[in-house]
Amino acid sequence: MNNVVRILACGVLLLSLCSPAFAAVKLPSVFGSNMVLQQGRPVPVWGWAEKGEQVTVTLGMQKKTVRTGDEGRWKVTFAKLSLGKPLEMTVKGSSGNSLTLTNVLVGEVWVCSGQSNMEIGIGACNDAQREIAAANYPEIRIFRVPGAKANQPASDVNATWVACSPQSIGAGGWGGFSAAAYYFGREIHKELKVPVGLIGTYFGGSAAEEWVSRKTLEADPLLKSYTSAGNACDLYNGQLFPLIPFGMRGVIWYQGESNIPQAHKYRTLFPALIKSWRAEWGQGDFPFGFVQIAPFRYEGIFGQGCSPKFAELCEAQLMTLKTVPNTGMAVTMDIGNVGDIHPQNKQDVGRRLALWAMAKVYGKQKLVYSGPIYKAMKVEGKKIKLSFDQCGTGLIAKDGKPLTEFTIAGADQNFHPAQAVINGNTVAVSCDAVTAPVAVRYAWQQAPQANLANKEGLPASSFRTDSWKGVTEK
Repeated sequence: MNNVVRILACGVLLLSLCSPAFAAVKLPSVFGSNMVLQQGRPVPVWGWAEKGEQVTVTLGMQKKTVRTGDEGRWKVTFAKLSLGKPLEMTVKGSSGNSLTLTNVLVGEVWVCSGQSNMEIGIGACNDAQREIAAANYPEIRIFRVPGAKANQPASDVNATWVACSPQSIGAGGWGGFSAAAYYFGREIHKELKVPVGLIGTYFGGSAAEEWVSRKTLEADPLLKSYTSAGNACDLYNGQLFPLIPFGMRGVIWYQGESNIPQAHKYRTLFPALIKSWRAEWGQGDFPFGFVQIAPFRYEGIFGQGCSPKFAELCEAQLMTLKTVPNTGMAVTMDIGNVGDIHPQNKQDVGRRLALWAMAKVYGKQKLVYSGPIYKAMKVEGKKIKLSFDQCGTGLIAKDGKPLTEFTIAGADQNFHPAQAVINGNTVAVSCDAVTAPVAVRYAWQQAPQANLANKEGLPASSFRTDSWKGVTEK
């Protein structure tokens, strides 16, 4: 997708957003009529006015008064809100002008970010016409941040809150509002029966280093090299910083394809992104769910030799799941399209993210929310027995055929296609050519046709039991 037009179109806007001049009292656009405010958490509200001006903000029955500082910025924090009737917010400056926001709901707010697989709208995905026609959910509110790169942190974005309808969900470029985000939000709305606010801030083709602050990159010796790149931090500046610290429940993230060439660094970069967002938002270790990228023939984009790098990127995502608290991962091994980097089945992407949220964020008990995750291995003669977490009610080959994409190696580090057999919640892997096995890999190539899953239909993540460097599949 050509992003040049979007960048140029935002240039004039960013000149004013990065260095605003304020006279009358003003709110950032993330506060507006039809918005959703996060329930059960303090609600920060901020804006601008003349230096030294007194500003009074009323939200429902609560009222706060504050005086602006030297830069004309003000901020207040309201006590936790509960579900109820729509609220009104008023902001009044001592100089006389005032703002009134109406039809404000209280519910669950999620920030939805990433690159093109988060950006692609429902109009460009499966069952588009039917899904758009059925998208009449007045208590789901969407806020779509337009593409905007900036060299310095911007103060605002050019967007408005709108109720979800066939017209609003399908409006805009490339098929409308994020399909993955919409399907996630729809599941949350239906399950919890509460208003849901979705803040979509994404940019096609973007790399993770564009979504973090310069301070974050400079703080880590491995990541510091990114600061010399012309695009480092530009989306953090233009599309994320203006939203902080809007009250929300958590983040869903779909990104990684653009970082395949430097997949090993993603082990450091992705956790650093999550930790920095949490630190800057100041709302604790909020939930952070993400999508493991799907199989695709990436050599068409990155050239030959990228096959192990795809697997390493998936591995970096799996490592993040295991090491960074309060994270969740939706695996897309079975719903990708090796000929299309943008798989059109975003319904299952949203559903799988929502399964994690319902189980781990909202406390729905005994819900199977993940596919099998490799746990441990044990050598038993000529076989290696693998055990897994998240087996659900049992392991299966999802297509009913023999398990595929397992390879096995001895101490010579030469991997051979292997036979894999399910036995309860374990998998026994073997190959006649390997009499003294040492390691197993699963789906360790760029376009695997893998089929291990649990009986709930959730696929296993790719994995390896070794940590050998520079070893490719035979």
